[in-house]
Amino acid sequence: MQKRVLLGGSVGQFIEFYDFTLYGISAVILTQHFFPGKDIALGLLATFATYGVAFLVRPLGGLFFGQLGDKVGRRKVLYITLLSIGIATALIGVLPTFETVGMLAPVLLVLCRLVQGFSAGGEAVGAPAFVFEHAPVNRRGFWLNITLASTALPSVFSGGLIILLSRLMSEADYSAWGWRIPFLIALPLAFFGLWIRSRTEESEAFKEILAKEKAKEFSPIKEAFRVNGTRMLQVIFVMALTAMGFYFLSGYFVSFVQTAGHLSREQSLFANAGAMLAYFILLPIGGIIGDRVGRKPMLIAGSAAIALLAIPCFALVTSGNFGLAFLGQLLFVVPLCIYGGGCYTFFVEIFTTKTRFTSAAISYNAAYALFGGTAPFVGQGLVTATGSAIAPGFYILGAAVIVFLLLVFTKVPETHRVIH
Repeated sequence: MQKRVLLGGSVGQFIEFYDFTLYGISAVILTQHFFPGKDIALGLLATFATYGVAFLVRPLGGLFFGQLGDKVGRRKVLYITLLSIGIATALIGVLPTFETVGMLAPVLLVLCRLVQGFSAGGEAVGAPAFVFEHAPVNRRGFWLNITLASTALPSVFSGGLIILLSRLMSEADYSAWGWRIPFLIALPLAFFGLWIRSRTEESEAFKEILAKEKAKEFSPIKEAFRVNGTRMLQVIFVMALTAMGFYFLSGYFVSFVQTAGHLSREQSLFANAGAMLAYFILLPIGGIIGDRVGRKPMLIAGSAAIALLAIPCFALVTSGNFGLAFLGQLLFVVPLCIYGGGCYTFFVEIFTTKTRFTSAAISYNAAYALFGGTAPFVGQGLVTATGSAIAPGFYILGAAVIVFLLLVFTKVPETHRVIH
């Protein structure tokens, strides 16, 4: 059962991030079809603004699915979230373009993104919480980081799929209809994930809580804010840094390397896929180290490393050289995985079973809405406003310094091996 839960959580995370990553790495061609114009930079800003819209509703999805998950069960909620994301992504693959229906096209795109974001607000937290409650106490970091490492594979899979399609068809055919295929694949992937999850059960710890609370008037949202207010704020700033870093890496660098680094679509996809594959390998290693030394040392070391490497990484990414662009993304992955060795267990481990889903969903999704979904938009805006290709590096450098200081000088708890 534990292994099935781990597989089910990982598959769900893969599918959720496949849908989000696909939008980011398809930003250039989506701009051509939904936000056409003479100025590609302004079109990309509009595309990344639409990318960020999905994150704005993630806290609402977190509230809705979080309290539902704490009252009726994680497993039932995870069915709904996975299917909703799959349907919304597949619908993007059949949307009419601006050339066909005018302004209705971007409106429909935004609606699909809203459904994706609302559902992801439950999926992104529900799956890790579900895995956490089945994991051995001394291997929580490893298990959680395997689950979260699955979020890197969509970049490899979708990037490879786009490269394959680009080679199998002409540029005109890919631009006309081939780009839709990766979006349509999301629906059968979602059904596969549902089949895996149908073979799992709730954890014993959650069953005990559910049995105790059934007879009471229990409001997970009220309980979360009453008991966990300070902890939720701590999770917001801890997860803000990894949200920025991950979505720069997975949602921005492919387009960034093409526009600011002047590499081809295929070169940028290859470089990003290699970096995401490294993330997939290194993140569980970060979890193993976090299980030995604790969560807080990983957070402090990771935030310091991000601050030190941010500017050099962005300089390499925009060098115009394929090898250096890949090296820059690889260097960016290493500190993210050090930080991830603490943060991805911390954000569910800090809360008790009773309100874990609700508390983690509110704080995690608030961080991702404010800092993750906006990262590509802010990055592109900084490049446009300053004319400097490395301007986004200063943005994440500043965030890393702030988080480092908060970790060192405020009372962020060590959650390692705490049993709830």
